[in-house]
Amino acid sequence: MQKQAKFRFYEELNDYLPETKKKKYFNYIFKGNPTIKEVIENIGIPPVEADLILVNGKSVSYDYYIQNGDAVSVYPVFESIDISSVSKLREKPLRDTKFILDVHLGKLAKYLRMFGFDTVYKNYYKDIGIIKIAEKQKRIILSRDKKILNNKLITHRYLIKSEYPKEQIKEVIFNFDLYKKIKPFTRCLLCNGLIKKVSKQSIIDKLEPKTRNSFDDFYQCAFCKKVYWKGSHYERMMNFIKSIEKD
Repeated sequence: MQKQAKFRFYEELNDYLPETKKKKYFNYIFKGNPTIKEVIENIGIPPVEADLILVNGKSVSYDYYIQNGDAVSVYPVFESIDISSVSKLREKPLRDTKFILDVHLGKLAKYLRMFGFDTVYKNYYKDIGIIKIAEKQKRIILSRDKKILNNKLITHRYLIKSEYPKEQIKEVIFNFDLYKKIKPFTRCLLCNGLIKKVSKQSIIDKLEPKTRNSFDDFYQCAFCKKVYWKGSHYERMMNFIKSIEKD
């Protein structure tokens, strides 16, 4: 005997669905007594992507057996919303938001560091290396490649939609609700190390004559020792950051 349930998937889970099923309820026909995890896999959604499932308005776990007539809503990982009172499907979100990016997101990595977010990136990392670092350091993987994000070892991930770096940084800050966590110019754009203010005298041998004569306030990466100062580039970067904050 055939049975039927209604499903709706939210936010980035729609990336795995055909256009005819995106952002709306659709009917799912089934036989027997499959678990909701089995059904979600059969629809094409990696179960590790889901963080909350509501059946007829009540939260359930993966071992729930789908029933004829059920109305099912499936939500992705919540990084910025506290849903601890319901039956989440995984460990709690990463409150200490840290990222690791795949090899195609180098410009986004610099933007994230510019905004003060702990961001690991190397243009030679392989997928398995990224996954291992993310697991060990509890980082969120950012990628535009669904292949790496489908790996079952990954617990926290986000699929970047835009191909343009300035839109990508807006996307990340909006989706993870990071507006209150922005700390501009606290991390090195090159290596992700923390930046601290230093005396001019301590780094004077690293400065070009024009820079030495024009500026007095300097900052240095504690790891790679790169020196920063508030030149014309600083104003441009600060204006960009302010435009994001206002959005």
